[in-house]
Amino acid sequence: MLKCYTMNTYKPISLKKIKTYSLLKRKSKVEIASGASPHRKGKSFKEFIQSFPDILAARDFKAIVHLIIKARENDRPVILGMGAHPIKVGLSPIIIDLMKKGIITAIATNGACIVHDFELSFQGRTSEDVAEELCKGTFGMAKETGEYINKAINAGIKNGHGTGKSLGKMIQNSKCKYKEMSIFGTAYRLGIPATVHVAIGTDITHMHPYADGAAIGEGSMRDFKLFTSVVSDLEGGVYINLGSAVIMPEVFLKALTVARNLGNKVDNITTINMDFIQHYRPHQNVLKRPTLKKGCSYALTGHHEIMFPLLAAAVIEEI
Repeated sequence: MLKCYTMNTYKPISLKKIKTYSLLKRKSKVEIASGASPHRKGKSFKEFIQSFPDILAARDFKAIVHLIIKARENDRPVILGMGAHPIKVGLSPIIIDLMKKGIITAIATNGACIVHDFELSFQGRTSEDVAEELCKGTFGMAKETGEYINKAINAGIKNGHGTGKSLGKMIQNSKCKYKEMSIFGTAYRLGIPATVHVAIGTDITHMHPYADGAAIGEGSMRDFKLFTSVVSDLEGGVYINLGSAVIMPEVFLKALTVARNLGNKVDNITTINMDFIQHYRPHQNVLKRPTLKKGCSYALTGHHEIMFPLLAAAVIEEI
């Protein structure tokens, strides 16, 4: 038999004896001086950035600009780790310009980046309709993409290069009509480290007959060692993770581990994650874990095609 419980009877509480204090004595987190300034027609871009409110992400944005400039003024690295989406949304010219200006000192990417970088340099277009081509069994089967990239990797391995340098050399020495739009070609020409970190089976080039698993693996391993060398010199520098949710955060964490394990001082660093949403791995492996001991980290959330040009312009305006 169920036990019967008694129920309390409640009446509305009286607020007559509430204790208050003067607003003038209270600490407040927002004040007029921290607010935004309305935009006026004819204002410079620098004035536009200065008009941002000094609050939350806007404050972080201005801090990031300052830290990137400080790193370069002190001859410290600014490394851009990235997924392929920034290339697909048209950011190659911005990235290349930052490389030419000496702001970005190293590039590290996943395997998909070399696909889109090559196709843009070869024909000025990239990014197929995956759903449509998958239905036809032709997804990723563009002849030139598979052949040129794999041949470049295979030849580069024989010459002692990693994947990034192999592709950059091929594009730079080719007759590709738009090779000036290649991040890897530009890196090769400028002597900037550009590394590619591949997971076998994730990229369309792995489906082609010229794909050599041994060469792909060796090229990526050489690039990991080169990237780790770059990370070993990151003390006082900046690492930006742009749109990579898995591969680059994992690679960065391992490279940082090796760097510290070998006795390199890589503690006072700035890490930044820029993406549409803040994923688990970038939050842990780029922002939180690497800066537990020292340094600082920032998350900028938004579309690459808006946020990265905004950041690049702000840095160029101030540098």
